[in-house]
Amino acid sequence: KEDGRVSSVSVQQLIEQISYVNKAKMIDHIGGVEEGAYEIYNCVEKIIKQDILGCEMTELESKDLGNKEESSAPEEVVFGDVLWDAHDEQEQMEAFQQACNSTCELGFEKYFERLNDLVAAPAPIPPLLVSGGPGSGKSLLLSKWWIQLLQKHSPNTLILYHFVGRPMSTSSESALIIKRLTLKLMQHSWLVSPLTLDPAKLLEEFPRWLEKLSARHQGSIIIIIDSIDQIQQAEKHMKWLIDPLPVNVRVIVSVNVETCPQAWRLWPTLHLDPLNSKDVKSLISAECNSANVKLTKEQEKKLERHCRSATTCNALYVTLLGKTIACVGNTGNIDETLQQCFQCQDTVSLYRLVLKSIQESLQSDKEKGLLREILCVIGVSHNGVSESELMELYPELSSAVLASLVHSLHKMCLLTYGCGLLKFQHLQAWEMARLEYMEEGENVISAYRQKLVEYFTMQLSQDRVTWRSADELPWLFQQQGDKQKLHKCLLNLFVSQNLYKRGHFAELLSYWQLVGKDKSSMAAEYFDSLKEYEKSCEGEESMICLADLYETLGRFLKDLGLLSQAVAPLQRSLEIRETALDPDHPRVAQSLHQLAGVYVQWKKFGNAEQLYKQALEISENAYGAEHPRVARELDALATLYQKQNKYEQAEQLRKKSFKIRQKVARRKGSLCGFALLRQRALQLEELMLGKDTPDNARTLNELGVLYYLQNNLETAELFLKRSLEMRERVLGPDHPDCAQSLNNLAALYNEKKHYDKAEELYEKALDIRRRALAPDHPSLAYTVKHLAVLYKKTGKLDKAVPLYELAVEIRQKSFGPKHPSVATALVNLAVLYCQMKKQIEALPLYERALKIYEDSFGHMHPRVGETLKNLAVLSYEGGDFEKAAELYKRAMEIKEAETLLIGGKATSRHSSSGDTFSLKSALSPNIFPEHGQR
Repeated sequence: KEDGRVSSVSVQQLIEQISYVNKAKMIDHIGGVEEGAYEIYNCVEKIIKQDILGCEMTELESKDLGNKEESSAPEEVVFGDVLWDAHDEQEQMEAFQQACNSTCELGFEKYFERLNDLVAAPAPIPPLLVSGGPGSGKSLLLSKWWIQLLQKHSPNTLILYHFVGRPMSTSSESALIIKRLTLKLMQHSWLVSPLTLDPAKLLEEFPRWLEKLSARHQGSIIIIIDSIDQIQQAEKHMKWLIDPLPVNVRVIVSVNVETCPQAWRLWPTLHLDPLNSKDVKSLISAECNSANVKLTKEQEKKLERHCRSATTCNALYVTLLGKTIACVGNTGNIDETLQQCFQCQDTVSLYRLVLKSIQESLQSDKEKGLLREILCVIGVSHNGVSESELMELYPELSSAVLASLVHSLHKMCLLTYGCGLLKFQHLQAWEMARLEYMEEGENVISAYRQKLVEYFTMQLSQDRVTWRSADELPWLFQQQGDKQKLHKCLLNLFVSQNLYKRGHFAELLSYWQLVGKDKSSMAAEYFDSLKEYEKSCEGEESMICLADLYETLGRFLKDLGLLSQAVAPLQRSLEIRETALDPDHPRVAQSLHQLAGVYVQWKKFGNAEQLYKQALEISENAYGAEHPRVARELDALATLYQKQNKYEQAEQLRKKSFKIRQKVARRKGSLCGFALLRQRALQLEELMLGKDTPDNARTLNELGVLYYLQNNLETAELFLKRSLEMRERVLGPDHPDCAQSLNNLAALYNEKKHYDKAEELYEKALDIRRRALAPDHPSLAYTVKHLAVLYKKTGKLDKAVPLYELAVEIRQKSFGPKHPSVATALVNLAVLYCQMKKQIEALPLYERALKIYEDSFGHMHPRVGETLKNLAVLSYEGGDFEKAAELYKRAMEIKEAETLLIGGKATSRHSSSGDTFSLKSALSPNIFPEHGQR
């Protein structure tokens, strides 16, 4: 629109048409095409993620709401500390949907009975083998049976499934499969427990996990693994199948007859018979009817006679045959097409005929060449290729041509979509493409792999490290046997981080083993790369990114069992986050939690307990007392107490955690995170808010936070204002809930750099909370802290002093006078005095903080070193050069010890006495303000 008016008649017509469409979304935009496309992209992305998939925005996608309360970070289900990839889970959902995508039952009822008998049979019972030739309908059978089980509404039956894709794809990696099944069991039994990521240990420990978790489940557990023989080294990695299964566990696996391991052939077997003539007819009729194609009696008889051999009467062959006939339609010569089909005695040869017909439908040799390129490049990839990647790989490929080709290939069961990637729908389709286009052998395959290598390498050179480049590039180097390039690729910190954070630990480890590096040398190389990267880091954003990299490295080393080397990067991550982010930021809690995990494994329980408690305190302040993150810290503490035989304390914390998780599950229902809030937003908007209630006011507040996280500050301001107004009307202007709305609005104005408005609202919130809340209440401390920081930022240091003093008082009341949090508050006050040139007032505060740090952490802790350095500066400025030199020397000794550890050279320092800095480090969750500028 221009000046509020529609710019043309055609636009007016479009708007009128759209207004009749339910849930249509219209975006007004004047400006460049690229800007408009970007706006639409963002809008569609949000709709897909939040409304359709029910995903919450990740921490990296959403803006950190550093000083907001309530819903200030996305909710997520936390499986202990195990990393999991939502993409892998989505892929499994899509594989299931594709498997059951048939309206014909193909006489499966007789098989359902046998499968139901297995579930009902008394234990012990070995796995049931569902066998058949390629394309015989095994996946279809298992998915349809699963749907039938779900429709029976058996509340106590837990069904876990895994569909294995193409060999060597991510879905066929044994460690990932076992981890996924374990996590699903943990999720359903409400158990949060440490889970190893070491592939060998994971496979070894799975039978014990299965026994333990099945014992907690009141009912039967059915595990379905489709195409299990496609798993890499299936017999070796699936040894647990041979062990006696727990009494309430039933396992069904499907295999191809030709590739079934010998040892498994002794299991009870359900073999899929070839389709009978009735099923063949119904399948072909279904395809023909969908295209309004009518076959003559004679043609039906010919088809019936043809589909009698083992290879021509399986489900895939017959489906493909029906689609081929339907494609010819009433305009083509069906008899001629049938004659060509009858020459094809197996599925691969029928696929060749299908490909030939698609080639003949193309208008030019150029399009035929592009068809070949598309199929080959998809065939040599690890997990498939996206349409946008194809268009970047082949600039001459227009979107119209690509859309037409993909439509034909998808319709004829050659290609399918999986998580936005094009991949072969069946192994036989891939086999056909290989025979048709790559018969010349490894050289052709290598050339196409090289094309993908160059494409993803170019992305890395442009600092575009996506999950796609991390998925494809190392794997391609592995397939090419290029160890040198693989090694270089692994040392790209963002590639390794991407793989690790998505739970692909086993894959990352296998790449390092291929380049011939043991665990210690791998750790040393990562350290060197990180130190080199740190030199180029400038500004807050790059420092936060650096902290993430250090944390990833620390977690990776912990999972490798290199505990002594894991401490240093986790400590460094913590220090950076405390400096770059808010002292009570949730990511600081994350660092504390990870560091505590190392001490637990090290059996240094005292250090771990202190860290977990500090992480719990931050999480409760940031999220509220009933958030999954709080439950995670409670579970971690419970596990710790259990290890120390403090069973009563452990049980109390577990009960508390369990209640939180139950509440969260009820609140979420079938939706996740922001999808729930979005739905509530729509309901509220439709009802025009109805009447004023505290619940509606709370929801408005949550929506304000939601829009803030989407960086939509104007809408956020609108909702937060409406929340405040409603709360003032319903609850009165002095109610603590009003203080919450004021606090959130102040945070928003602070973000917009409207500091005067922010100051006014923070002061109002503080006034309410001082009168309404206890002197040591976390919400009061929250407002005190943020108003103090704002005063300091705007140069109103005299106003900041009483608030920093109040912060010290609150922490002393909350934690006692000798707690590290008190020391940090003292340091913050001392820094402020130094800025005001009041060194005499600062000195005793630093000295008191030093004593607390030494008593809490030992004399060699980095915090002790930093405080000594600040004291050295004060002594120097006061003219006491001898004392300054002595203090500075001590500070440097601590720094050198830390540097040695970060270099991985101080492992011998970790004695069992625990009297070294590394074992004494129970870090405080509060910021250590930079004082070095002075």
